[in-house]
Amino acid sequence: MTVNHEKFHLKEVINASGKMTILGVSTVSENVLAAQRFGGEHFFEMDSLVKETGAFIANLLQVEAAQIVSCASAGIAQSVAAVIGQGSLYHVYHPYSEKITKRAILLPKGHNVDYGTPVEVMVAQGGGKVVEAGYANLCTPMHLEMLITDQTAAILYIKSHHTVQKSMLSVKEAAEIAKKYQLPLIVDAAAEEDLITYYQLGADLVIYSGAKAIEGPSAGLVIGRKEYMDWVALQSQGIGRAMKIGKENILGFTQAIEDYLKESKESGAEMQARLIPFVDQLNQFENLSAKIVRDGAGRDIYRASVLIKGKRNAHQVITALKSQNPAIYTREYQANNGIIEFDIRALKEEEMAKILKAFKLIFNENNKKGE
Repeated sequence: MTVNHEKFHLKEVINASGKMTILGVSTVSENVLAAQRFGGEHFFEMDSLVKETGAFIANLLQVEAAQIVSCASAGIAQSVAAVIGQGSLYHVYHPYSEKITKRAILLPKGHNVDYGTPVEVMVAQGGGKVVEAGYANLCTPMHLEMLITDQTAAILYIKSHHTVQKSMLSVKEAAEIAKKYQLPLIVDAAAEEDLITYYQLGADLVIYSGAKAIEGPSAGLVIGRKEYMDWVALQSQGIGRAMKIGKENILGFTQAIEDYLKESKESGAEMQARLIPFVDQLNQFENLSAKIVRDGAGRDIYRASVLIKGKRNAHQVITALKSQNPAIYTREYQANNGIIEFDIRALKEEEMAKILKAFKLIFNENNKKGE
């Protein structure tokens, strides 16, 4: 029997939430599938495969070094372990030894978020201890600087829509502080679409998710300065062993990066053009008020923001949409404010039509303005 939803009693899903881990993040192209198949059908000297694909990606991005890891979370843990161990084989075999005392990882307080797991859990897995700088709604270069001690191993910056956006220092400002105190700056840019800017701004290690913007298989990418990247690579003999990635996904992700850099992406203006008729139709419902909004983290991504009015609240509508077949998943971050957002990057026109049909079922076909 071929693989399908029915074989494993799974519901089909319409993904209007974006590149989300809970839904498998992204779908992959035929090119990527072909690269994965090549990996699955052949044997390799794995050390060479990791080194050569890393060199290939570093050349594509024009950075000093790169390495594929199992996911962005593994990238955080291995990067933290790398800057703590600094190439020490003793550390590789005893990563949590009390003999190693320089473990403080300085993080803006508003960046200590839960993205599916708390940032500090990944830092701890790498052997680090989070030191929060500033406040939940404010962190300046001064707030970072005043907390640096001889126990500080690195500065960590989370570039994400999950973090507090207002009154936070920039990556460039964090890089300036890191350089002033000769500390490495780690930037977690898991879902970001730009693969080079943070490195150019002065970050020493930058981490990306393979399956989000790049639309590759489950994987992560760490790029950065060669010395630090050598330390990251060494972690494959330590905590990274529990996070190893298979040959199929190494080759598939490498192909995905190459394709990502070549292919044009849907622009914000193009998203808005697709959203206009969708939002217009949503606004025909008496209990809905829809508009187009830009991504809260400033990315060139536009979504439909829908305010739920009337007897049903946003949480009830979210549950009702998930109960449909196919199940419809939305962005739920503002549900407590009565708002549901629809990310259309992965949606086809027919899926957008199915979402509108689902709303008709939920609110009753006759519950329209003017009827």
